[in-house]
Amino acid sequence: MSELTEGSEAPDFCLPDQDGQEVCLSEYRGKWVILYFYPKDNTRGCTQEAKDFTTLIEEFERLGAVILGVSPDSVRSHKRFQEKHGLRVRLLSDPEKEVIRKYGAWGKKKMAGREYFGVIRSTFLIDPEGTVRKVWPKVKVKGHAEEVLNTLKSLISS
Repeated sequence: MSELTEGSEAPDFCLPDQDGQEVCLSEYRGKWVILYFYPKDNTRGCTQEAKDFTTLIEEFERLGAVILGVSPDSVRSHKRFQEKHGLRVRLLSDPEKEVIRKYGAWGKKKMAGREYFGVIRSTFLIDPEGTVRKVWPKVKVKGHAEEVLNTLKSLISS
């Protein structure tokens, strides 16, 4: 899926969030970053994933981590998605799919025997120095946020 492997430097980027404010990865140097890519606002799996990260956000914050969700949806779509579901994660808009491609989260998918290109649900755990410490390609939503949290805890304690 991705050329980015554990130990790679996380490519910097700047994208607008759900409030239209520009967010650059480099602003988070000194913090852990959970960067997750998801296909579409308000779909079942994407909603569950965002809700799961929101449920655990205070634990992530206590560990010095921020959560950034990225999809091709518009700033306006992200704002409605966030408000509708009470989401507390920051959602970034990448309609040109530049960052999605840079992180290898764009590719061939299959559904109902049909092949098409789309966002491959994936997560990157980036350390305070900007190094990718863990990659989850082709994420299954159930239990994923907890797995990311547990991985973060074990990396911090080692």
